[in-house]
Amino acid sequence: MSKIGKQPIAVPQGVTANLVDSQIVVSGPKGELKFQLRPEIKVEIEGDKIKISRKSESKIAKSLHGLTRSIIANMVQGVTEGHQKTLEIVGVGYRAAIQGDNLVLNVGYSHPVIISKVPGILVETKENKVIVSGADKALVGEIAARIRRTRPPEPYKGKGIKYAGEIIRRKAGKTVKTVGGTL
Repeated sequence: MSKIGKQPIAVPQGVTANLVDSQIVVSGPKGELKFQLRPEIKVEIEGDKIKISRKSESKIAKSLHGLTRSIIANMVQGVTEGHQKTLEIVGVGYRAAIQGDNLVLNVGYSHPVIISKVPGILVETKENKVIVSGADKALVGEIAARIRRTRPPEPYKGKGIKYAGEIIRRKAGKTVKTVGGTL
């Protein structure tokens, strides 16, 4: 039995979870999320708890058991509190701004990089930080990764866009060796 999969998910007040066909729909104050269930997994909603079990002991069912439980738990957390990723912009002249619905990044290229708005995701800028938030954890992570990918941090000076708290392993620059006498 999966250690994660066998734990029930608590559904807080103000959140509703319903099974529609082979899909679970979780709705709350921050929005509504849907997830298509696999036929190997069985989901039961009992009052304020969601229980996930597997229909067989096949290898695929075992691997999907804990994954399905984690996805549904993230959905419940997303519609109540939401998910958030913070990115830091490091570099002289590097900046981010919101223009209309788009995020405009000036990160050392000859042109600004424009990232368009995605429905359900809120992007904010504060000083040298970009904050990506929303109810869907996977979508928040994907948008944050897309922003980071425009200028990943480089190992020599550490310039670029990095996640808050991310540690960039620094490399030493080139050294000049003199062999023998004078130059």
